[in-house]
Amino acid sequence: MAKVAELQKFKGTRGQIRRQRVERIGAIIISLVLALWMLVNIIEAPSQFAQVAILGLRNGLLYAFIALGYTLVYGIIELINFAHGDLFMLSAVFSSFFITVWFNQDASNPAGWLTFILCLFAVMVFGAVINVLIERLAYRRLRHAPRLAPLITAVGMSFLLNFIGLKWNGSTPRQWPTVIPNFDIYVAGVRINMVTIMLFLVGIPLLLGLNYIVTKTKNGKAMRATAQDRDAAALMGINVNKTIAFTFAIGGAMAGAAGLFYQQAVGTTNYNLGFQLGLIAFTSAVLGGIGNLWGAVVGAMLIGFIQGLNDGLPIAFGQQWSQSVVFTILIIILVFKPAGLLGKVTTEKV
Repeated sequence: MAKVAELQKFKGTRGQIRRQRVERIGAIIISLVLALWMLVNIIEAPSQFAQVAILGLRNGLLYAFIALGYTLVYGIIELINFAHGDLFMLSAVFSSFFITVWFNQDASNPAGWLTFILCLFAVMVFGAVINVLIERLAYRRLRHAPRLAPLITAVGMSFLLNFIGLKWNGSTPRQWPTVIPNFDIYVAGVRINMVTIMLFLVGIPLLLGLNYIVTKTKNGKAMRATAQDRDAAALMGINVNKTIAFTFAIGGAMAGAAGLFYQQAVGTTNYNLGFQLGLIAFTSAVLGGIGNLWGAVVGAMLIGFIQGLNDGLPIAFGQQWSQSVVFTILIIILVFKPAGLLGKVTTEKV
């Protein structure tokens, strides 16, 4: 029996080594293909490559803010919060009304800039409050229910928020003025819009602040402990309900900031916006490794970058194939690395 056990263990180790080799070879092949494609386009149109790469990274930053909400919630209670994309949509509509209707600002001037800053704080609070209410009223009572129950509830909450957005924004897209300075800066012949610069100047500190909260603060340590073992965290004196509500608040605040950034960058709101960008953001979280904070950021920036290159480069499939290209890359990567780029394979405890 001992020899049989040793033989099975040896076979398991060989199988694991074989899988790791396949993953490495697959990663190398994918990287070489992408690198060759980018190199050809750089030689063909270097300025155009730089232009679309910057736009792609800007979109990736927007995806990252939405993806963080998905990955934070999944990491702590293993729930895919389908309502998160629609919360982003409501935040974009809230930002539009806050700046244009309630504060009557429609131009880039000192009053408009101040209103933008006020709106950033207001929409983050708005997103946090809505998300905490969703967790308190819909998800908390289903925490120990079969997994299908909270999943269906999340879909129901998505439809509810979508209906609110339909009544608030209307059934057709609405165009809004922006208050961020809207002029271009040229660097080596590459046009960089001031909106893009502002998004990075505001967005990157928010991401770093979120990382500090999760890794350095007491609440962040409580979040990580709850994510690892909820029962053990409760025995150690951690208020699990409060910690989960805090996680939803952070995710909602990030969705609120993304709504404002999108509204100022694009200037358009639509009631079904949450489904479109929410799906891409969720894909980003899965690609980076669902439950991994920086994995969501890396996955979002990578998808935004590849999407931008595919939409704007001379040698590419084109915008009409944008979604197909993104999901094809996602499938190929997950085949070789099922846990995502920065995720870790975990075994379910019995």
